Amino acid sequence: MNPLASPTPPMPALLALADGTWHRGHSCGAPGTAFGEIVFNTSMAGYQEIATDPSYAGQVVCLTYPQQGNYGISPEASEAARPALSALVVADACRTPSHWRSRETLPSYLARHGVVAVEGVDTRAVTLAVRGGGAMAAGVSTEVLDPDELVALVRAQPPIAERDLVAAVSCDAPWTEVPAAGCGRSVAAVDCGQKAGIVAGLAARGLTVHTLPWDATAADVLALGADGVFLSNGPGDPASVPGVVACARGLLGRVPTFGICLGHQVMALAAGARTVKLAYGHHGGNEPVMNLLTRTCEVTAQNHNYAVDFPSFGPLVPGESGGRTSHEADLRCWAERGVAPVALSPEVGRVRLTHVNLNDGTCEGVEYLDRRAFSLQYHPEGRPGPLDGAYGFDAFCALMAGDPDYLVHAVQGRCA
Repeated sequence: MNPLASPTPPMPALLALADGTWHRGHSCGAPGTAFGEIVFNTSMAGYQEIATDPSYAGQVVCLTYPQQGNYGISPEASEAARPALSALVVADACRTPSHWRSRETLPSYLARHGVVAVEGVDTRAVTLAVRGGGAMAAGVSTEVLDPDELVALVRAQPPIAERDLVAAVSCDAPWTEVPAAGCGRSVAAVDCGQKAGIVAGLAARGLTVHTLPWDATAADVLALGADGVFLSNGPGDPASVPGVVACARGLLGRVPTFGICLGHQVMALAAGARTVKLAYGHHGGNEPVMNLLTRTCEVTAQNHNYAVDFPSFGPLVPGESGGRTSHEADLRCWAERGVAPVALSPEVGRVRLTHVNLNDGTCEGVEYLDRRAFSLQYHPEGRPGPLDGAYGFDAFCALMAGDPDYLVHAVQGRCA
């Protein structure tokens, strides 16, 4: 924003982090004060999808790309009816967008939905603070402009893991999406913060999607008689939704199941594994992931602060793990060996590691070999971001069709 070109003086705003650092800027959203856990997102486009992604509930999002809002806001790009994030931090918010579908500017959209936002901030410095200190509490305010006072308020905020974020972003009642051209199969989707793009991706494969609220039980899901179950993305710590974990536990092995993001983590907890909090998470559209089954590298869209601890599933099965008997913390070793290892879980049997993050060696996907189920940490619909992982929907369809090599055939485009 150029203050000299503005008809009114910009409203001052302040960003403060729990580590004591702070940044002055000016408002590019609604007036007020908002707190959350600060994360940075490296996507070069897609600010509207990011702002409306329910997985960002409870978070202050810092966008690293310098200018945001240059193609405006269009109704078609939203992932939910309203923004879910706590606050937004940008270097520059464009007020003169240029795009034929634009109906509104980013600042006016944020203000209309009551989202506190600050621009004129050195987002590089903020990103480095999070990279160095990890995800931490932060606050953005147009009301509290004393740095010491705002830092104190930030430090007094409860941890994000203690907040019930999923209930706030899930649907209130069941609803159904009927595809234009159906394939004869239906899916029951448990909404923990489900993005609109996910439903569109499933419906594009001809699937009728029956969406249920986050607190649906396994009995509720099975009562629909669907051909498969989808466990959606969502915000926060997967351990904070034990009811969803119990639901997943009651579904594994009874119906073909596919989970992404939070759903991926919930399925792992249901199978007796652990999840761990990452230092600063994965947020952006350029996370490299190695598919261990096909030896292809996928560039993926991600948004999460927790990861599945693959060794916690159980001991390795040497005969299906290249003869190896010992787990390693950095899973990139399996990419180097060209092996997709299998662990033996006391709860669900054999679990194969299928995808590994090439930046930090964390788990990005698993296949439950004895339970007709698989899960991915990243977002296959790629909104915003690349479409390298879109085959996840095709793999789900092939799993429901009984294809034993559904994951490989989906990548190769040979699904039934």
